[in-house]
Amino acid sequence: MKKTILFALCTLSLASCKKYTDINQNPNDPTEVPAKVLLPNTTIGLGFTNANELGRVSSILVQYNAGVANSGLTYDSYNYDGSFNNQWDFEIYSGIVNNLRIIIKNNEAANPAYSGIAKIELAYIMSMATDMWGDVPYSQAGFGLQFPQPRYDKQEDIYQGNSALGIVGLFDLVKAGIADLNKSSVLVPGADDLVYGGDLSKWKRAANSLLLKFAITVSNVSKPLATSTVTAVLASADGVIDDGKFDFAVPFSTSLNNQNPMYVQDISGSFKNNEMLSSRLLTLSKSVNDTVRLAKFYTKPGGKFTAFENGASGAAPTLATRSIYNTYVVGVTGEAPARLLTAFQTKFNLAEAALTLGTAGDANVLYQAGITASMAKAGMTAAEISTYFTNNPAVVNLTGTTQDKLKQIITQKYLSWVGNGFEAYNDYRRTGFPVLALALNVTGGDNPSVIPKRLPYTTTEGNGNPNQPKPRPKTDQKVWWGL
Repeated sequence: MKKTILFALCTLSLASCKKYTDINQNPNDPTEVPAKVLLPNTTIGLGFTNANELGRVSSILVQYNAGVANSGLTYDSYNYDGSFNNQWDFEIYSGIVNNLRIIIKNNEAANPAYSGIAKIELAYIMSMATDMWGDVPYSQAGFGLQFPQPRYDKQEDIYQGNSALGIVGLFDLVKAGIADLNKSSVLVPGADDLVYGGDLSKWKRAANSLLLKFAITVSNVSKPLATSTVTAVLASADGVIDDGKFDFAVPFSTSLNNQNPMYVQDISGSFKNNEMLSSRLLTLSKSVNDTVRLAKFYTKPGGKFTAFENGASGAAPTLATRSIYNTYVVGVTGEAPARLLTAFQTKFNLAEAALTLGTAGDANVLYQAGITASMAKAGMTAAEISTYFTNNPAVVNLTGTTQDKLKQIITQKYLSWVGNGFEAYNDYRRTGFPVLALALNVTGGDNPSVIPKRLPYTTTEGNGNPNQPKPRPKTDQKVWWGL
């Protein structure tokens, strides 16, 4: 799957660099690839990147899963030097960023429906890159030969912008995308829009929910920006992702080479059986009586959960008894989508904003709406959800200090995000919740006494781009918005 999808993505990205003279033009090898061809690849690329290795390492770091073999053991050891070259080089930059820049450049004037979607997708993928690594190429990335060695922009500039350096921040990039969607467009997407089928009103909801996500991400370090953003989104007539039917979920299928990468990683591929349910997630779920939802996320061989301790040195349980991802996360045969922006996420973000920023809304009502939306999305029945609320009033009602309430919100959000470790990793690094203990027996990495706060820069990029910061930031150094 990885090779097939990435080959298509990387092949298309070369369109930004190829130039031929008129006498050497080949009509079967166009220098400009239409947006309707590029868009499906960038969209699938977003879901693939989120659910592939960056999702796997995040899910182990936040202890959804415990590593039991190969890369899973490496990720539980915090030793990441030399890892994630493919994710940086091919999934993010060559595979997605280059092609989104092409869509924007070639369609802003006549087809802003496409450039608007591309700007929203570009904001999402660049947030993934900067959240995982900190300072990264952004404003000069994806422009082919114009910037063969793009500079590394500071993370605060990537989010907030820097006019002196010509950096359009992620907040403004999303707003520019919305503005494009509001313009008349000669061409509009249809079936080539794999998520919303060309419904631009749903893209505007997604964009507003992405702005909420960004606002919450930077709320510790840029409270005025976070507050004004949430307030503006709440006042927008375009709405947000407030129902599961509007979720930004990248589809996969049951066909070989097009399955959800988590299914390939853990169940069907040649590198399967590297991770399983963490005993720490199981313990937390039991502490809040939440095993019905957990069973939607993980299997129960023989009618019971079988988990493993992060970093344990003993033998893992036998394959047949391990709790691994269930159908909500991976589908029956790989068809589950990669969920990037969801209704439950929006509800929890608004609850946190109401609690910590003082924006409009009742934090407790929004918190309960987030729990409900997550449980419903996972497949719990209305009766099961009602029973949970009735039997667990201490869980579903916010109580105590602001910090106590924040812990409740983030804990429930964490329990909801199984399948998207990237989002849970962000929340953990900026709030410290849920409270996680170190993996056992860690001796490698930059600092065995600290759960990594970022990934180390990749080696291939460092060898090819002298702008990569040297010495690199250690993995125990927080990113700009983190704790």
